Amino acid sequence: MVEFSVNPQRFDPYKNFKFRVKWDGRYVAGISKVGALKRSTEVVEHRVGGDSSTSRKSPGRSKFEAITLERGVTHDTDFEAWANLVWNVEAGLGAEVSLKDFRKDIIIEMYNEAGQLAIAYKVFRCWVSEFQAMPELDANANAVAIQTIKLENEGWVRDVEVVEPSEPSFAGG
Repeated sequence: MVEFSVNPQRFDPYKNFKFRVKWDGRYVAGISKVGALKRSTEVVEHRVGGDSSTSRKSPGRSKFEAITLERGVTHDTDFEAWANLVWNVEAGLGAEVSLKDFRKDIIIEMYNEAGQLAIAYKVFRCWVSEFQAMPELDANANAVAIQTIKLENEGWVRDVEVVEPSEPSFAGG
């Protein structure tokens, strides 16, 4: 079995450190970590009266786990602006939630080591269920201040229009 059809000489799977996230048609600045895309399906056990003492199993409801996005704190307001569409304390009574546009579809792109787009997933109807504007601050720490959002979603699919790129070869001297 060939793991890479366009690049059969490739044996190593893609690395997890080259990626970008896009929403509203543009790339989001500074994202340093994206949580896993995970789907699970409940198991429904049942038994027919004449069956032996073992149960049969069939699929039940499927659910898609929330995705966490992390980035260093900067002056970019994309995370906060989206989170404020779900709940904005300054909006006033009855206007705290923007029912019109608080959901967004996002695209998560993964690149090979040469920076070529290799795999992409479309994530549907996302909305911010948690927003951490600032981390815990510690004068004795030596770390980057991280901001996070947790995105609830209603499913994802692989973008089949993104195909395996033909990887460049470099001739050594």
